[in-house]
Amino acid sequence: MSSFVPNPADHTAIATIRTLAADVVGKANSGHPGAPMGMAPVAHVLFSRFINANPKNSKWFNRDRFVLSNGHACALQYILLHLLGYKLSIDDLKAFRQLDSLTPGHPEAGHTDGIEVTTGPLGQGFGNAVGLAIAQAHLGAVYNKDGFDLVHNYTYVFCGDGCLMEGVASEAASLAGHLQLGNLIVIYDDNHISIDGDTNVAFTEDVAQRFTAYGWQVIHVQDGDNDLEGIYGAIAGARAEKSKPTIIKLRTTIGFGSKQQGTHGVHGSPLKADDIKALKDKVGFPSDQTFYVPEQVYGYYAEFGKRGAALEESWNSLFAAYGEKYPSEHAELSRRVAGKLPDDWEKALPVYKPSDPAQASRKLSEIVLTAITPVFPELLGGSADLTGSNLTKVKGSVDFQPPSTGLGTYAGTYIRYGVREHGMGAVANGLAAYGGIIPFVATFLNFVSYASGAVRLSALSGHQVIWVATHDSIGLGEDGPTHQPVETAIALRATPNLAFWRTADGNETSAAYAAALRSNRTPSVLSLSRQNLPNLVGSTIEKALRGGYVLHEEEQEDLTIVSSGSEVSIALEAASKLKAEGINTRIVSLPCWLVFDQQPEEYRLSVLRSGAPILSLEALSTAGWQKYSHEQFGLAAWGASGPYQKVYEKFGITGSNVAVVGKKVVDFYKQLGGRVVSPLVKAIHL
Repeated sequence: MSSFVPNPADHTAIATIRTLAADVVGKANSGHPGAPMGMAPVAHVLFSRFINANPKNSKWFNRDRFVLSNGHACALQYILLHLLGYKLSIDDLKAFRQLDSLTPGHPEAGHTDGIEVTTGPLGQGFGNAVGLAIAQAHLGAVYNKDGFDLVHNYTYVFCGDGCLMEGVASEAASLAGHLQLGNLIVIYDDNHISIDGDTNVAFTEDVAQRFTAYGWQVIHVQDGDNDLEGIYGAIAGARAEKSKPTIIKLRTTIGFGSKQQGTHGVHGSPLKADDIKALKDKVGFPSDQTFYVPEQVYGYYAEFGKRGAALEESWNSLFAAYGEKYPSEHAELSRRVAGKLPDDWEKALPVYKPSDPAQASRKLSEIVLTAITPVFPELLGGSADLTGSNLTKVKGSVDFQPPSTGLGTYAGTYIRYGVREHGMGAVANGLAAYGGIIPFVATFLNFVSYASGAVRLSALSGHQVIWVATHDSIGLGEDGPTHQPVETAIALRATPNLAFWRTADGNETSAAYAAALRSNRTPSVLSLSRQNLPNLVGSTIEKALRGGYVLHEEEQEDLTIVSSGSEVSIALEAASKLKAEGINTRIVSLPCWLVFDQQPEEYRLSVLRSGAPILSLEALSTAGWQKYSHEQFGLAAWGASGPYQKVYEKFGITGSNVAVVGKKVVDFYKQLGGRVVSPLVKAIHL
């Protein structure tokens, strides 16, 4: 292990980070200066000595990944990105937390150069980092060859007390320990302060013992304010451990150097002007200047960029040589890194005709996965301990496991997440953020709610994560209201940039996967049934890919029923009964609201057209269906426990009763008189 070599610019660089943090937050009059000031020494040591990255190409594939899980401390990350030469100017620092700036109140992936994942909700970044580490271990196992160590980066994480209090981090940490991710290094800012004050009011556990129990290496640094050599040695020791993730418990003083150091007063509030002046006087900086950066510091950090550029150039040469010896692997990895899908992959999608047997859409999902997995090496899937129910493990697939366990290999493509839905979602975001991987994760739809924080960040960040969410309504039957997700669909449908697919048959399920695989900036939730669904006359993959379509057409209709998933076949049954009474009923299947809303207005108005009332039907909450229908029929409250047919009967979701409801709607609008206008006709379109 190499030893720490001091540099004359070390203390000046640390002082620069601390004073810039005070100035950045002070000018915005908003933000968190304390953690950046306290973590300045470890940030400096980490980036000046260890992290391999190229500021001129922040997407170089083999770069080390850095995650600021305590995202409220983002002034620290922005300062580092600026000093290191990323696309972030001193003027960007001055625009901290201002409208449309590159320095928003918490780090946002895709918005600011050099930010790997969106953090802020505490614990999420920790979970993302576990995903980033899994991605490296997996891709390295698949593509590295003797003499060609292509994918070997580390993932470094900064986190605070708040991150370690959140359950999502505990779930992810437990999984990381089991998976023996030696490429994951977490630096815990142990400053004993959260918003409520000293952590002794709520957080007195022995964190070191907890992580030891998880199977992590734990390293202590008692003086994180000054001991640069100790910090260096801890990181070097973490890198040397190949069979365990490492957490460095770094004791720091929040707001170090300010008058309020060590108190919660410096956690989330700007320093006062006299405090900033005193801080600058203390470190020998001109107190009458703001955003002061000595040229010595810029010069020192420029070496980081030179080192990173040289590392990338060397890696590019290695990769080119790899291509000569392993052309097929080179071509495949290049395609995956570029985010391109395999050629002609759509041909693998199953296509159904009405005479094909009825099957649960969770089974139809399994059939799709079985068909596409051979042509999609980038698919890395898993389930939260529901593999046999979600039907997500393709026959013959190998588990992603540490080789030492005998349970699988790191080249395996199926992850056993255990009962850790929230951690699974956060990990999947990290897998997607790494690149070259399309992750899918699975649980019951009801328990996607457990992971809603991670799902929301998938959508906000544009991570291509596919959720296989089975047992999607009261149709799951006997498990009852605790497992029946009557409200989950509308919560997910209301999430911007999230494609919620509730499919009615085999062709629609194939379409949902097709759309999810093409949507490289949108996560998808595939809502799938436990009960068997017939393959429908009029459904095709092409039609379903528009998000909504006319399944059964009638001219001069008296009623349109719009539905999704397992209720579409019930709507068809109702239409047949209404036809016998002389009531012409069109049926519209609307498997994905987001995709339908993206279609041209002319198309949407042809599907949900004016002229007759539109009734929505779904065995879930009716909330949200007002956008697409004049009347809504579904559940007013919770479901019930019993055989699913009996549960459907209890709530009147049968062909016979829906026909009665439909006739009532037709009669009401006839008595009302006047032209019935499509609910899509609006003055305001968001």
